[in-house]
Amino acid sequence: MNILILGAYGQIAQLVRQRLLAETNAHLTLYLRNAHRLSVTDVHRETVIEGDVRDYEILESAIAKQDLVYANLGGVFEPLAVNIVKAMTAQNVQRLIYVTGLGLYHEVPGKFGEWLERSVGHEVMEDTRRAAKIIEESTLNYTIIRAAYMNNNPKIDYELTTKSEPFKGTIVSRASIADLIVKICQNPQQYEYSSLGIDQPGTNGDTPQY
Repeated sequence: MNILILGAYGQIAQLVRQRLLAETNAHLTLYLRNAHRLSVTDVHRETVIEGDVRDYEILESAIAKQDLVYANLGGVFEPLAVNIVKAMTAQNVQRLIYVTGLGLYHEVPGKFGEWLERSVGHEVMEDTRRAAKIIEESTLNYTIIRAAYMNNNPKIDYELTTKSEPFKGTIVSRASIADLIVKICQNPQQYEYSSLGIDQPGTNGDTPQY
């Protein structure tokens, strides 16, 4: 399997990379804006590409011949989603894992949902929602992962909610998000055409329960 990691220097992406190298035979293409920040661990299984997801020609070239694209990005999301969908469609690459934050569908109940909207800001939330909508309305086989507030606890402990269910907790470890991504990479038929909320059980509250 050929897997493209967009935003390969990110904390979750690096956890995913380590586990995919250890637990699979996949070839990884590591896409990031400053390639010097990464050192190749396995020259036979890793390729580094320096590029910005906003650079369409570089992105499309990187997507060619991939089996799965995992995107873990920051910044203004809508133009990134546009380019990802366009390039994957052009190259006939279908499987996408896209990590974003919670609140895409106003699915976060109660005071925490209200706090989230105020804390993140309406414009940022709307940009995130537009990006997700672009992916959901495409022909891609996507899994959108809507993560609670993240921490670096190495413990893997999480629960999932579907698009139609209220979001539950307030925090989740990056190790837990990475675990879900690795499982989907190992079995891409899991969670097809879905949007999953991920949180740590028992962390409900009005604000993130660190």
